This record gives sequence, structure tokens and C-alpha cells, in this order.
Amino acid sequence: MNKPLRLDFASLHAAYQSGETTPIALLEQVCDAAANAPAGVWISLVPREAVLARARELQDLDAATLPLYGLPFAVKDNIDVAGIETTAACHEFAYLPEKSATIVQLLQEAGAVVIGKTNLDQFATGLNGTRSPYGVCHNALLPEYVSGGSSSGSSVTVALGIVSFSLGTDTAGSGRVPAALNNIVGLKPTRGVWSMSGVVPACRTQDTVSAFTLTARDAQTVFEVAAQVDASDPFSRVSQRNGSDFSALPSWKLGVPDAKSLEFFGDGEYERLFGESVEAARELGAEIVEVEFAPFLEAAKLLYEGPWVAERFRATKPLLETQPEAMLPVTRQIIERGGKVTAVETFAAIEKLAGLKKRCDLVWQQVDSIITPTIPTGYTVEQMLDNPIQLNSNLGFYTNFMNLLDYSAIALPAGFRGDGLPFGVTFFAPAHFDEPLLHLGGRWQETHSELKLGATPYHLPNAESKARPAWKGAIPVAVCGAHMSGLPLNVQLAERGARLLQKTRSAPIYRLYALPGGPPQRPGMVRVSEGGAPIELEVWSVPIEAYGSFVAGIPSPLGIGTVELEDGSKVQGFVCEAVAAEGAEDITEFGGWRSWLAAKNS
Repeated sequence: MNKPLRLDFASLHAAYQSGETTPIALLEQVCDAAANAPAGVWISLVPREAVLARARELQDLDAATLPLYGLPFAVKDNIDVAGIETTAACHEFAYLPEKSATIVQLLQEAGAVVIGKTNLDQFATGLNGTRSPYGVCHNALLPEYVSGGSSSGSSVTVALGIVSFSLGTDTAGSGRVPAALNNIVGLKPTRGVWSMSGVVPACRTQDTVSAFTLTARDAQTVFEVAAQVDASDPFSRVSQRNGSDFSALPSWKLGVPDAKSLEFFGDGEYERLFGESVEAARELGAEIVEVEFAPFLEAAKLLYEGPWVAERFRATKPLLETQPEAMLPVTRQIIERGGKVTAVETFAAIEKLAGLKKRCDLVWQQVDSIITPTIPTGYTVEQMLDNPIQLNSNLGFYTNFMNLLDYSAIALPAGFRGDGLPFGVTFFAPAHFDEPLLHLGGRWQETHSELKLGATPYHLPNAESKARPAWKGAIPVAVCGAHMSGLPLNVQLAERGARLLQKTRSAPIYRLYALPGGPPQRPGMVRVSEGGAPIELEVWSVPIEAYGSFVAGIPSPLGIGTVELEDGSKVQGFVCEAVAAEGAEDITEFGGWRSWLAAKNS
């Protein structure tokens, strides 16, 4: 396979805007990549002619009005796309929809282009990616490992750089488990805020469409487009956009499962990586609070009991009654049990869940969000096929309770085992906290920018580093010298409760000088009319009550003025009087203070 395309939203939009590529040229390449994907990824592809016809239409439209302009996406094959067969990974069940699912229509109206329908665990019943008559969908990074399911093909198409994003569904973890195993972002929105109209149900009261992207910022764009009330979906509800942007506060509270509840099934590397992830969250400002996790795990066990297995049976009852052999044995074994659930058992389970939810919801009085491993360990395809029920269950250890308890969640990349298998974490919060979680995801990825995106050779793009808004009651300030992280004067920011918002660069309209004096020696960034260059910066959010004392301590010839960032936004920041640069050492060629210090001290 050729080098993957760079398809994160920011990079592709920039390529369109600059004229580096066009929708027609790009989608030609995408069609080629899709046609050459590994076996087991796709169930069907949109005809090339139809994809390119849509590309030609887009070239006559205003890209600025379409947030998903020219972005290729894949659709899990239990979600309808007009004119393309929906199979739910079962030949005998297949039908040809006349109209697309509501969410597909919304994404297309925003400029996105469907490339094809992806493989899944049959009837979205499984978390591993091996339960399909269309073949096993292998892990994007280590093919001997499972890709995760049920949204297996959807996750792999994104991880391999074939499409910019994809749709999955999530009932028990199908939008998160594959994200963890393929080093990408998985958004499981609050149930009902994305329409399920035109989606084959697995467990109708618990299902939600989910999204896989390379970045959390991309997931936020998809969320905003798709969060529309749909009168044709009886479970549709308004996205209330609850909650403050808690992870932008100077300090916020993050729950971690109590030690006795954590489970890694003997995977010491995943256990270590989770510990490192908790410390990484602490560096983002989180105050770590251990929470009792037993009620969450008890709730998880209900998903494959009582009414929720009965829902799976109801969704496939006609097929089971007429062609039971059409289902894979493992799928049928799970779903058939639902036909024996009584009304008494159903109401008992509903009552039990209500009690557990009350216990679990008490945790939100203590914390803003909770972090868990997304999965406790990973398995090879061979291991999964040898023990399909138990190992599949293990994959859902940290995911099965989420929809039952009506929570929102985002799965994020967090590192790798020594053998190269990805590790991921999930942050979750109450219903309608989707956007605060997406913002947290963006900050998380910015502090993990060393991780590549999916199985591609690319990292988080610079265009993703637009300044995040300061928390209410604070002022963003750009620093270019000794106030940056790890340098001598950074303590002046830390002791005032300031928070790092982003690492970025200035617009290319400045020169940088090493001013005489010190210690510590200071840089002077001077705006120029010509001959400027981008300069390395950090933007810190300084509480208003501490801003005055911080500014008062800045010695002449430095001061605070307006600094333009490389994305065109403007913030307050350190500037220098031009006269002070006369006779000072011009260090612009180093691109920033750190690089100059490193060269000077080498």
C-alpha cells in the first residue's frame, strides 16, 4: 500500500484552500486507496463514478459554507446509505435502502463524501472484529491482532488513512474499543443527540451512532454537524451542551477507579501505561480522586441480561424464526437467549439498573470526569477465535456500562506496548457533556503530540494548535522566553495559577533578539514590516486577579502588547521596543528561544 494520504480535517482543508489538491484529485486517490485496502475492511464501495460526480458538484460550491467540505468518510454497514445495500454483516438480512440514514444526510449536506460501507461484527454483536461472514477485519497496526468491534472496518479505514472519518455504532463499546486498538479517536456521544433513524438496531434503547477520527478537533466538527433533533427518531433529544469546560480550569477533578476494581487480565504493560496516563492527566491540571467503581462494573453486567438481550432478539426475530442458520453460531448463541426473557425479569433488571445509576451518579458530586483504560488488554485473532465469548467480554470490561448509565465518552490514544499494540484511555462524564469531553480530548492530544495519528506516519498538524479559549476570568498571554515551560521564570506563571493553553508559533512578522543583561538572559520579539519569521511561543491563561502583578514584574524594554499567532488569532503577549534590539544578537534563524539556548549551550 502506498503512503497514506494526510486526511485530518485541518490538513485537508488547508490543501484545498491552497490549491495543492482539489476534491476531484483527492477523491480519485481515496477511491484507489479504498480499492486496495486489506481484506475484511469493506463490505461494499460506492461506485467510483458516483464519488467523482459528487466531487465535481463540490467544486462549484463555497467551501467556506461547508464544514466537512470534500472530506471522505466511511459508514458502518448497519447504517443506511441510499442505493447501497445494508447487510449488518448478514447476506440473508440484506436490503437496499431508498434513502440514507438521517446522520448520513446531515454529513453529506455539510460537504462530506461517502466512500463505502464497512465490515462489522454481525448485527453489531461483538467487540472484536472477527464475527463476520465478510472476513476478519485485522488491526491496522499489527494485523495479527483483532481490530476491535463491532465497528471494526470503520475504525481501520480511518487508522489506515483511507478516509478522514467514519461512522460506527456503540451499544457496549463498539465506538471505543476499536479506537483504542487502532490508535485513533472514538466519540460516543450522549444517547439520542445523534439520530438513529436509518440504523439497524442492536439494542434500540441503548444504541448510538459513534464517530472515529484522527483528532479530537475533527470529532468535535462531526459532533456539531450531527447534533440535530430528528422527528423521525422517537429517542432523539436536544443536545443540551451541559457542563463547563472543566479541563480548562486551573484545577479540575478527575476520578480514577479504585485499585481493587482495576483489571488488566495480566497485561502489565497496559497497567503501566494507564498509570502514566493518570500522571499525564495530572499535568493537565487534574486533581486525581479515587472513586468506588464497583457499581459501574455491576451495571455493565446487565447489558447482556434481561431486557437488553431481549432487544437484540426483537431486532432480528424474523430472521431467527425463518433462517436461524443465516447467523454466525456465536452471534446466534448470544441473541437467542433474548427470546426467553420474561416480563418479570425485564422489570427486575430495569429496577436494578435504576438503583445502580443512583449510586453511580453520586460520583459526579466528587469529580468532573472519570478516566479508565478503554480496554484492559488486547488479543490476537487466533486467541479470539479460540475463546470468542470470554475474550470478547474482557474487551468490554470498561465500556459496557456507559450507555446503560446514560453517559458521554471519548476514547483517546495514549501510548503503545513494547510490541507496538496501541493503548488508549477513555474519559467519560454525564449525559450532554460531549463538548467539554471533546475539548479535553483536544488538550490531551496536544500534550501527546509525539503519537502518530492512527497507523499513518503523520502527527497532530500545526493547524490544530489554534488557541483554546482561556477559562472564564482569565487572560491568554503569549510568552517567548524564560517564562516557557521548564525555563527559569515559568514559576512566575505557575505560582499565579496560570495554565498552559497551547504550544504554537507567531505569525511570520517578527524578529527575535537575545537582549544583553540577566540572568536570566531575555529574548526580545520585535514586530517588523518585512523579513519576519514565525517564532516559537507558548500561550498561557493567566487569572485576571493575578494578571496585574504578573505584568507589573516585566522589566523594560519588554512589555505586553498584541501578538499575532500563526493561525491569525491575536492574544496579549511579550513584545519588545524596537530600539532595544539595536546592537542585540539577532537569533531569528533559530526559530525560538529554546533552540537558541540549546545551540548556545551545546
